[in-house]
Amino acid sequence: MNHFVVGITGASGSIYGLRLIEELLQGGQQVSLLISDAGRQVMAHETTLCLEKDPETCHQQLRDHFSADNQLRHYAIDDFFAPVASGSNAPDAVVICPCSMGTAGRIAAGLSDNLLERVADVALKEQKKLLLVPRETPFNQLHLKNLLRLSRAGAQILPAMPAFYQQPETLEDLIDFVVGKILDSLEIEHQLFKRWGTH
Repeated sequence: MNHFVVGITGASGSIYGLRLIEELLQGGQQVSLLISDAGRQVMAHETTLCLEKDPETCHQQLRDHFSADNQLRHYAIDDFFAPVASGSNAPDAVVICPCSMGTAGRIAAGLSDNLLERVADVALKEQKKLLLVPRETPFNQLHLKNLLRLSRAGAQILPAMPAFYQQPETLEDLIDFVVGKILDSLEIEHQLFKRWGTH
């Protein structure tokens, strides 16, 4: 069992992060979930999942939502005593999905003002996989420079860009394509989309 940190920030597209967590849990992976305050607000607006700010209540809500037990852990965004804050207990990979441009900019600058930014910093310094899924359009020059800076530092940038060659029929098909690409980057097998050239 691998241990993955999934971060959800205030960019639109929290459904990608939630779907990713479902797949990781179904695959028997350990997931630590970090949600920014803005991420919680956007999630409540875009989905039916309205999480309480109290960490213990939120933790139970998430376990109920995903029908998960100890396989899923949630840490408050300001909890710098969480195990994942230390390089001595670094996860196998960190995925920020969706990743706001504000979060990307702060990570690119080496800032660690909250637990999610600290975990991203740990991933880079420990040479663990850091995967950022930006959901912004259009990008301005600062966005592009920050993403390039992150890529050069070792992060992988995987924009939430669904493809259409698999002839999606539902919104879920489009979501699953992006989540499938994330799983590909994590080297996790899945059946979320039909690959090009297959019948």
